[in-house]
Amino acid sequence: MTESAHDEGTPRQTADHTLAQLFQDPAAIALFLNHFPNGVMITDPEGRVVFMNQPYGRFLGLDPGAQVGRQSTQVIETSRMHIVAKTGKAEINDTMVIRGQNIVVQRIPIFKDGRVLAVFGLVMFECIQDVHKLADKLKFLETKVEIYEKELRSLRKTRYTVDSIIGASKTQSQLKKLVYHAAAHDLTVLITGESGCGKELYAQAIHHVSTRRLKPFVRINASAIPADLLESELFGYEKGAFTGALSSGKQGKIHMAHQGTLFLDEIGDLPESMQPKLLRVLEEKEFEMVGGTKTIKSDFRLIAATNRNLEAMVADNRFRPDLYYRLNVFNLHIPPLRERAEDILPQACYFLKDLAEEWNAPVPMLDPETITILKAYPWPGNSRELKHTLQRTMATLEGPTIFPHDLPHQLFAKKLSSNVSTAATLKKSVNDAEIRAIQAALKSSGNNKAQAAKMLGIHRTLLYRKMKQLCMEIHSGSA
Repeated sequence: MTESAHDEGTPRQTADHTLAQLFQDPAAIALFLNHFPNGVMITDPEGRVVFMNQPYGRFLGLDPGAQVGRQSTQVIETSRMHIVAKTGKAEINDTMVIRGQNIVVQRIPIFKDGRVLAVFGLVMFECIQDVHKLADKLKFLETKVEIYEKELRSLRKTRYTVDSIIGASKTQSQLKKLVYHAAAHDLTVLITGESGCGKELYAQAIHHVSTRRLKPFVRINASAIPADLLESELFGYEKGAFTGALSSGKQGKIHMAHQGTLFLDEIGDLPESMQPKLLRVLEEKEFEMVGGTKTIKSDFRLIAATNRNLEAMVADNRFRPDLYYRLNVFNLHIPPLRERAEDILPQACYFLKDLAEEWNAPVPMLDPETITILKAYPWPGNSRELKHTLQRTMATLEGPTIFPHDLPHQLFAKKLSSNVSTAATLKKSVNDAEIRAIQAALKSSGNNKAQAAKMLGIHRTLLYRKMKQLCMEIHSGSA
């Protein structure tokens, strides 16, 4: 229909002409649409209003008849009816704001002889209040999805990788190999070891090199959550499942770990009432939310960890044997740090470098006597205690080197001073001499590594290697 065709008569005549082509009997159709419980507006191909029903007029606070002939954007500023007329593409379940209210609309082009004859606009459902409720619900769901997506994105990011497993011992090298073996097979893994030995580090490393690495890594600590809340944390709950529950319900960790890895720490503290429920999920890969009846499937890989002796707990009837056997498919035991003395210095250097980067500070050097003390201390808290000790030491350090007097007093509780003063081992004496020689050469050469290496009679690459082995900071300077 051309612009001139509209100019030939009044807006009402033009509207009747369009409606006649649409429905043959405009009066009958108008009567029907005015009794229609939804808001309706029809425009011609140029976006001019040819009909608005009474429910929609009441909602807009307008006289429907007075809108005929006006551009839809004059009636509703954000109208897209004219756009649909031009594109010929329907817009279904679109949300828009009219008079401060969120509504859901359909815009449907009507074709005749291959051309858009009109556009039919529909505000959905029996009454405007229902539309508002639906729009609010959609807005709530969109927000909820956005929150879950944000959480899942953060869950996918594992902090630790295989490169985070630091140490020079044969035990540590073997543990790295086992990490790769565990990652290659989608089996349940049980990581055992004392507190502070880095069980989550190994769990994240397994996830990071597995086929599930791009999916979520979800953590839950069985000892950190009250027994009466642990089930809802694992399985989630429906709205109104119990007093204090969120009105929207909550997704559980098992559901969140779908296609990824669930890391269940301190599984030895799992309440006996929860053990058969976890066993069922592991065997059938399905569960029900607390307060729900719908069965939900979740494809996840479980990595469990504990500092307890589960085998002894099974013997004492404190842990289900069938669950233990289901967990202990691939066992990864991490020996305590005191049994891996070769790992203490590399880990200390790693922690100091990490802290220096975090605090934007220079990496401190370790005095030879300090190294001896660190190696001799039994570290009952393992790597975690080592890291926290160095954190505290570095926070109060006033110079570039950590000396014995900078260390916390508990490191001397085992009467280690005699070991230090007598230079008990040849290795300690050699390290001591090498550090002092390198420090002297660097000072004389103005921190020029090439010149210092020449003064020491060694190649520059050997100097770098020695400095790294002795945890000496490689300051920026002349190469």
